[in-house]
Amino acid sequence: MAKANQKELLEAGVHFGHLKRKWHPKMAPYIFMEKNGIHIIDLNKTSAKLEEAANAMKQVAKSGKKILFVATKKQAKDAVESRVKPTQMPYVTERWPGGMLTNFATIRKAVRKMSSIDNMMKDGTFDVLSKRERLQITRQRAKLERDLGSIADLNRLPSALFVVDIKKEHIAVAEARKLNIPTYAIVDTNSDPTLIDFPIPANDDAAKSIDKILEIVTSSINEGLEERKVEKEKNKAAAAQTKEKKEEPVKEEAEEKTN
Repeated sequence: MAKANQKELLEAGVHFGHLKRKWHPKMAPYIFMEKNGIHIIDLNKTSAKLEEAANAMKQVAKSGKKILFVATKKQAKDAVESRVKPTQMPYVTERWPGGMLTNFATIRKAVRKMSSIDNMMKDGTFDVLSKRERLQITRQRAKLERDLGSIADLNRLPSALFVVDIKKEHIAVAEARKLNIPTYAIVDTNSDPTLIDFPIPANDDAAKSIDKILEIVTSSINEGLEERKVEKEKNKAAAAQTKEKKEEPVKEEAEEKTN
């Protein structure tokens, strides 16, 4: 697993919090000092919390479950897409559809609608429609892709939620808490860390800081996925050997009867 190197965290600006007047009192344990009116986050605490969260996320991935990443702020979108996409975990970077977790059945209907449009395009039905109808459907498909593209393969509720900026994504956090879905998040000095199961005290505004945190957690997820793959291959090989051993006496009996 990629370790939370404090020098790298420092270079990425992970330690910069918000102005002192914007702070949340419950972030006090994670604040190292105040400098020029800005709170400085204790990177020792960040490292410890980051490793704790990364290890927990590794186990979620190893068990074959999905972690949904939520980051709709501009400076987080590129980092989420580049870091999370290779893990094949779902993510939301455009807009959080209200009720996505608490009203998941409705979201699944929208995904099925997108699939039906894709089928229309494949089977030739789309070509029979008028130019105006094709334009309307194309626009509808583009909107669905924008809002639901990365979660199209999410067939059931995610087992965990990772959030960048819990103040901005407060609806997503509230929905996850209501459904008892474990939450992981980058929590800045202006946020309440008690709302999150695995808070990571860090700068949630700078693109470099967000990217560094995501680099570490996605590295852990990839490790979990790789370990799961190795275990499945071992179990498959063991099952094949067991099957061979069971078949051997049957073959011997058949040969004896033939003789």
